[in-house]
Amino acid sequence: MKLRYFIPSLVAVVAAMFTGCSDNDYDPTYLGEIQVSKSYVALDVNGGSVSIDVMTTGPWSVAEVPEWLTVSPASGSGSGTITFSADAAVGRTAEVLINCEGRTQRINIIQGIAVVSNATCAEVNAGPDAKTYRVTGTVKSIANTTYGNWYLVDETGEVYVYGTLDAKGNTKNFLSLGLEVGDQVTIEGPKKTYNGTVELVDVTVVKIVKSLIKCELLTVNGEESNELPLEGGEIVATLSCKGNGVGVEIPAEAQSWLSVVSTTAGDTPTVTFRAQPNAGGDRQATVTFKTTDGKKVSTSETTIYQAGAIIEGPIADFLAAEVGDTQFRLTGVITELYASDKQGKSFYIADYSGQVLIYRAEGFIEAGAKVGDVVTVVGKRGAYKDTPQMVNGTFEALVHAVETVSLTEFLAKEPAADKFYKIGGTIDEIANDQYGNLYLTDGTERVYVYGCYPGWGATGDARKGLIGTLGLKVGDYLEVIGVRAVYKETPQLSNGIYFTHKSAN
Repeated sequence: MKLRYFIPSLVAVVAAMFTGCSDNDYDPTYLGEIQVSKSYVALDVNGGSVSIDVMTTGPWSVAEVPEWLTVSPASGSGSGTITFSADAAVGRTAEVLINCEGRTQRINIIQGIAVVSNATCAEVNAGPDAKTYRVTGTVKSIANTTYGNWYLVDETGEVYVYGTLDAKGNTKNFLSLGLEVGDQVTIEGPKKTYNGTVELVDVTVVKIVKSLIKCELLTVNGEESNELPLEGGEIVATLSCKGNGVGVEIPAEAQSWLSVVSTTAGDTPTVTFRAQPNAGGDRQATVTFKTTDGKKVSTSETTIYQAGAIIEGPIADFLAAEVGDTQFRLTGVITELYASDKQGKSFYIADYSGQVLIYRAEGFIEAGAKVGDVVTVVGKRGAYKDTPQMVNGTFEALVHAVETVSLTEFLAKEPAADKFYKIGGTIDEIANDQYGNLYLTDGTERVYVYGCYPGWGATGDARKGLIGTLGLKVGDYLEVIGVRAVYKETPQLSNGIYFTHKSAN
């Protein structure tokens, strides 16, 4: 329930029992399309099951079932019985929906008395879902200022807050609370685990103690910025402080490259940091400022970034790298678009060493690149469910716009070293199985392919052996990318790059 202040738990339970349906014009238990014997279910704290009768005018299904509750069956039609089951627990509630022909019946589930527990962040993380906690900590960072999604931290750890109610219990009004990074706050809300992340959902703010210190501004060479260049330099933090003096903490892992070189005092003190030249990838450090008024200690954090060198290399090296902030530059052929990305910014690229997903590269759509083109992207090594991918990427260059043509069209083109074509045909002769010299035919024309290499960027011995590796043979259909060339007045596709093939079998 989204309440501004704490209400005695027994009153909350009684109120939950009389929650109505989604349409106020209908009795809470009997809708025209859905009739149930009870609109609330009370489960024993020792665990067990409770059933209700349901009768509908058509197919129905159950929605919004929490992980701790089992509902059987989850769908049906006409008359039947629905059973709600849970393991032993104290103090949790849920609202389950039964949908039928555009109508929704709400079933309130109660197990024990919903007691608010005072807890640390560590206790919330270790506790059961659906339980309501009261936690006191510091606002570490704010992710969304509409719904109020942010991180609360105390000396035991941190918890993600997903949704914050305003003073009247309304959503989407987070800014009215005036919460800022560094403020000490006490909140109440139920715990939920979503995709492995612990959340306190739609919390009520009980108390706010404004921080005595805040980082107001970061500047580099007199310009507002939180990022230092690769060659290093100084960055100045300007603070507002209502306490006595300022302390600064730099994380141990950043102390080798970031240090404090000077400070100034007063109501708006400054701290000047110096960063060493960066020979690696992008890096960052979250520094902490502290002050006290003699009664309480306040902290404020800010993050300093430094650009790093961009590592260029084959895709195999990128796949082998650790997830982190290091920037990589990859060049390869677009093999396919990532169909699951509704934004249309994601695609796969491949070179001679491997293939990787480029997830939402900015500038890709604007560049007009397509499958088969040779492109360069820059981004960080990320992963999704342990599968490597490039994230926070930028589409840097369309290296070669590759034109797909028939063999007849290819033979009509003029030789050019900077114009790339993709052709396809049936292999009717393999002249050299080490470098992949072969002939393609479409039944009308025949083109000599001088070299079929494993992928973009292959040099030396890396160009050899594709025929044997893929088991290519006469009769297979093969697509390759290369330039129109001529040797002793005979046209050919030179330095072919493998794109795809289909076995004759």
